[in-house]
Amino acid sequence: MECSISPTIQLLGRCKTSEDVSKIHARLITTGLIKNSNLSTRIVLAFAASPRPFLAEFARLVFREYHVCASSPGGEVKDPFLWNAVIKSHSHGKDPKQALLLFCLMLENGVSVDEFSMSLVLKACSRLGFVKGGLQIHGFLRKTGLWSDLFLHNCLIGLYLKCGCLGFARQIFDRMPQRDSVSFNSMIDGYVKCGSIESARELFDLMPREVKNLISWNSIISGYAQASNGFDIASKLFAEMPEKDLISWNSMIDGYVKHGRIEDAKELFDVMPSRDVVTWATMIDGYAKLGFVHQAKTLFDQMPHRDVVSYNSMMAGYVQNKYHMEALEIFSHMEKESHLSPDETTLVIVLSAIAQLGRLSKAMDMHLYIVEKQFFLGGKLGVALIDMYSKCGSIQHAMLVFEGIENKSIDHWNAMIGGLAIHGLGESAFDMLLQIERRSIKPDDITFVGVLNACSHSGLVKEGLLCFELMRRKHKIEPRLQHYGCMVDILSRSGSIELAKNLIQEMPIEPNDVIWRTFLTACNHHKEFETGELVGKHLILQAGYNPSSYVLLSNMYASFGKWKDVRRVRTMMKERKIEKVPGCSWIELDGRVHEFFVDSIEVSNTL
Repeated sequence: MECSISPTIQLLGRCKTSEDVSKIHARLITTGLIKNSNLSTRIVLAFAASPRPFLAEFARLVFREYHVCASSPGGEVKDPFLWNAVIKSHSHGKDPKQALLLFCLMLENGVSVDEFSMSLVLKACSRLGFVKGGLQIHGFLRKTGLWSDLFLHNCLIGLYLKCGCLGFARQIFDRMPQRDSVSFNSMIDGYVKCGSIESARELFDLMPREVKNLISWNSIISGYAQASNGFDIASKLFAEMPEKDLISWNSMIDGYVKHGRIEDAKELFDVMPSRDVVTWATMIDGYAKLGFVHQAKTLFDQMPHRDVVSYNSMMAGYVQNKYHMEALEIFSHMEKESHLSPDETTLVIVLSAIAQLGRLSKAMDMHLYIVEKQFFLGGKLGVALIDMYSKCGSIQHAMLVFEGIENKSIDHWNAMIGGLAIHGLGESAFDMLLQIERRSIKPDDITFVGVLNACSHSGLVKEGLLCFELMRRKHKIEPRLQHYGCMVDILSRSGSIELAKNLIQEMPIEPNDVIWRTFLTACNHHKEFETGELVGKHLILQAGYNPSSYVLLSNMYASFGKWKDVRRVRTMMKERKIEKVPGCSWIELDGRVHEFFVDSIEVSNTL
């Protein structure tokens, strides 16, 4: 029988489907070979952590049938080696919860646990964010002879930090009989991530020189570099480092970029001994976010090797700065001239660019591309596709995409509601909210912004009021400025000026200039001159350089024939050098986008 073990393992390793495994399993049962403990052990060790699910499941089945069931409580203490192998396959795999269940079964079967068993179950709790389970394991550890193990103390610190229990982690750290670099670095990183940079620095300074390593320096430098007032300290520490790696340089550059200090970042970039794609992408992103798109493109062109992340950074930079055609050109270059394949982020950026251009034919081409490449639409990509079609004017295509997505998240519902709102289909948007309620899907604040916006555009006062109350009373969502803005718009459009005014006065947060402008427009439309004039004057004081506020007040004076006041407001605009951006409309015709401005000639682009 022993000579059959190795060929069986090799044969299993060549299996391509679950049917292949079932045939071998049946053969092993009929020959009785499956009862050979050496073979079953080899199967478990070889395939419990296999990336092929059917092999991993078979190995776990063999373990349950021929090892777990063979153990008997109260008998001899079993070796944990095989149990640990299966627990590890779960704790590091797709279903860490199974590791906890198997650990409990291990104890019930009288199998002795060792340091590795405990570390694996702590890993599972950490991945699940299961702090209650972690506390139970912690208590169990205190009762065993393993409590003094340094490795397990570090595992406990890691678990509590992952679960956000910084205080528990510090208690473990303070009571440890000995500490190593992992203990210190974990705590320093935990403090940095929660913004307690001073506590992190205190531990960094307490670290014995022999345990302080590159990870320690990088953590503390990253913490200071991310803090707006910590750059001088970060620079000082960076200069003092006994050695630096790419992470050290990138942490400093990233900190400078995040706080808009792009010239300081460029100085470091220029003197770096070596750069990776993260360095280049960070700099490109930094220039783009500050509006320096041409400098970003210059760096992009200089890159010796580009990856998907760098292409995404350049495309996102173009989209952020409204260079939508240029973003599509980068995508086209990536497709035609590089060996790289776009990822989900790439396509989300491309769909956003097409949505802003409003070109339906291009939208349909990209949709076909996504289907051909078999991208998953259950995440952000599906949301972007619905949004793109809505903004390109085809709510029908948006709805077809929406209906074709299985297991929709609330983000998909929100995108569809937003699309219906854009198209003035308030009743359909409100009906979608009712569908969400019937299906017991939990709406979020964005859901209600979309529905309220749709109700506002469609004049659905009763539905808007019901939606607002449903949000506050049933779902306990605290209204934000956007929600109040929609409600003011709904009431104002319906002529309920007094109710809109009361709502603004009762808001627990300060109304912004958008809400005041909405109310001013309603006052003008419904001939509430005195209230409108007060609001207009308040707006000019509050947002002194927004041209819309001046224009709205001027228009209201004009509608009441107060030409002297009209001239006064217009003169004020000239003196303050405030110019109104002209209105603009786009229309696609025969592959060309025609752009029309108020009081100007047509401008057209070929897309």
